[in-house]
Amino acid sequence: MRPRVSAFLCFCAFGITTAAFGQTGPVAARATSPDGRVQIEITLAGGDGKGGRPAFEVSFQGRPIVSRSRLGVDLVDGPDLGDDSEIESVKTRTIDETYTQFPGKRSLVVNRCAEAVVAFRERSTPARRWEVVIRAYDDGAALRYRFPAQEGWKELAVAGDRTRFRLPADARAVMLPLEGFTTSHEGRYQHKAVTEIPGAWLLGLPMLVELPGTGWIALAEADLTDYAGMYLARDVEAGAGAGAVLVSRLSPRPGEPNVAVRARLPHRSPWRVVMIADKVERLVESDLMLNLNAPRALADVSWIKPGKTTFPWWNGFYEAPGKVPFTMGLNTETAKYYIDFCAEAGIPYHSLDGVGNIAWYGGTIVPYEGAGVTKGIDGLDLREVIKYAASKGVKIRLWLHWEAARAHMETAFPLYRAWGVEGVMLDFMDRDDQEMVKFLRRAIETAAANHLTVTLHGVAAPTGLERTYPNLFTHEGVMNLEYDKWDEQGITPAYELTVPFTRMLAGPLDFHQGSLRGVPLEDFHPRNDAPLVIGTPCRMLASYVVFQNHLPMAADYPSAYRGNPALPVLASIPTAWDDTRCLVGKVGELIVMARRHDDEWWVGAMGGEEARDLEVPLAFLGAGRFKAEIHRDDLKAPYRFADETRDASSRDVLRAPLAPAGGLLIRLSPVKE
Repeated sequence: MRPRVSAFLCFCAFGITTAAFGQTGPVAARATSPDGRVQIEITLAGGDGKGGRPAFEVSFQGRPIVSRSRLGVDLVDGPDLGDDSEIESVKTRTIDETYTQFPGKRSLVVNRCAEAVVAFRERSTPARRWEVVIRAYDDGAALRYRFPAQEGWKELAVAGDRTRFRLPADARAVMLPLEGFTTSHEGRYQHKAVTEIPGAWLLGLPMLVELPGTGWIALAEADLTDYAGMYLARDVEAGAGAGAVLVSRLSPRPGEPNVAVRARLPHRSPWRVVMIADKVERLVESDLMLNLNAPRALADVSWIKPGKTTFPWWNGFYEAPGKVPFTMGLNTETAKYYIDFCAEAGIPYHSLDGVGNIAWYGGTIVPYEGAGVTKGIDGLDLREVIKYAASKGVKIRLWLHWEAARAHMETAFPLYRAWGVEGVMLDFMDRDDQEMVKFLRRAIETAAANHLTVTLHGVAAPTGLERTYPNLFTHEGVMNLEYDKWDEQGITPAYELTVPFTRMLAGPLDFHQGSLRGVPLEDFHPRNDAPLVIGTPCRMLASYVVFQNHLPMAADYPSAYRGNPALPVLASIPTAWDDTRCLVGKVGELIVMARRHDDEWWVGAMGGEEARDLEVPLAFLGAGRFKAEIHRDDLKAPYRFADETRDASSRDVLRAPLAPAGGLLIRLSPVKE
């Protein structure tokens, strides 16, 4: 469908005001969401009526979300932008479009907002021009900086970002503290009042914030392109009584600790995003991150096919004694064994990765020491494995250290395409400075040109690039079930039930799913081979619906699955969706997610450490009768779950018990009359 774009200058429920007057001073521009509930405005503070310091405010249903907060950019050379500027012009438009997204949380995405572009000029020498773009959506607000090409200013050198978020004094955050900018973004979330966040903490995005009496917000960034990744910190320089103020921090360039961005003009920053909802469930449903990115850049996407993959690294290349007549490991026999399992189970992909610190292509995984990526180590015949997989209707995916990809992708990726490789996983970036951001986009573009899909591990949260390049299936950027291999605490139910309301708000996430070998919380202990997970088999099945993941793993070993009645259920769960509804959301306690694939609805529920009786209203179904296939916890059953089938309609409420760390999976298929 072609976008429908219009522009106008009047103030209405869905529009923009210019030259107004607000509670805190002159309003340069105000954008109002289509439903009239979200407003973002630009103001000038501390000036003489003709100019001043630009700031912004965001409100929701008439209540302040972000009170007057500074805007501006710290430059390496010369005065910083945002100290004293005057407005040259305000240009406005509305966006009203619908586009397709595959794979995604829904196949048709509505993008409607009001936008204003406020052009500033410094009032003192060197009188540079710069712009702030604001947008108001029904599910949030966003702003970005633009730096036009102009005489006397050709090169942009950014030292930092002044954007602040002055939140209500009682705001409470769910945040990810990080040790520094070089990070895999894998840690445990902390819950604190924003005013109590230690000033030394560097905080990853997205950040969830509860505003008592108002609703929920999430702070994030979108469309990270040729720029430095953004973090947050509590603004300890705001002064006593400043309240809950957060300030932006930019990842520095390698070797330049005081420089974040270098670029030729024109250039622009990513969007600084405030997702907004009255209930936390609505944040989970939001498409705001996608809508703030560029349209799809690929003309042909018919080759992009989401699906599940085996991943033997997670289980330590384990197999039960006596199951195979060879030694499990990085060898041709093990790869063929997994391929046979994939063909039997209906799992489309098998991944070659590494064992210990040895990559499938030879040499150490970390550090990367220059090995090529088109031949396997001794005993692993890559071409034979790919050929064998093709004969079984299975495709191969290849893990790569990012430096190996940087060194060889221009020659290796065309070979992968010719050989029939499905895609690649890039790993160990552990940075989102400008140079790494540029490399990752180039790698994704190169992969797309060669019909390869991409997953990213050892990386920050996504920023919506999958809209532009839908061959980007998923990011890691989250502590996940791999930590059950070595972490004494393990991935607890409370942590798992925080992830959908934090990391997943940014986009698809990989979680090393698949083990049906769950144990109660008190019985968990880490181990590298055949790891344990916390929770019931139904909880694991439900996670394939709860977590948005277009390349989820079946990460356990073949004999752990064979004969288990949960395996065909696991294999049948879709990996791309036509609609998504979050039915119940309680951060750290409970989530119930409904997702539609074609005309079937799938419901996944994951509970906390305590048992509970769950009710699932089916009002989302619409008209007609449905067959409900229910997989529920039953700890006394041979495989610790029970199945039942019943008729259902939108008037019904399905009830089922959740065991401690339990789950529920329901498949709802329309009954043909």
